[in-house]
Amino acid sequence: MKKIYHLKTCSTCVKILKQIPHLETFELQEIKTQPITTAQLEEMHEMAGSYEALFSRNATLYKERGLKDKPLTEADYKDLILEHYTFLKRPVIIANDKIFIGNKANTVAEAVDYLK
Repeated sequence: MKKIYHLKTCSTCVKILKQIPHLETFELQEIKTQPITTAQLEEMHEMAGSYEALFSRNATLYKERGLKDKPLTEADYKDLILEHYTFLKRPVIIANDKIFIGNKANTVAEAVDYLK
């Protein structure tokens, strides 16, 4: 499977997508207009090892809700990601049995190298 979960209004996601070799071979899912399903999130969780790894602490709602001051469990991370697309760290790139999460330069570089 080759899939990328992204947000088309995110300039960083757009920039990263332009770097992905053979982008046309990927299924793209825009998470605002096509929300992720529980099954999709569970598949990402299985590959990532935790829901926390998929969770974005940069989300505006994270700060607005004061979540940084609360102890969050794996179940909380899962519920929040399913509740609102902004809580998913993006992009999430899945290529066969590998998952690349987020927009850190080293993560993107690793994904691009793997996909060459």
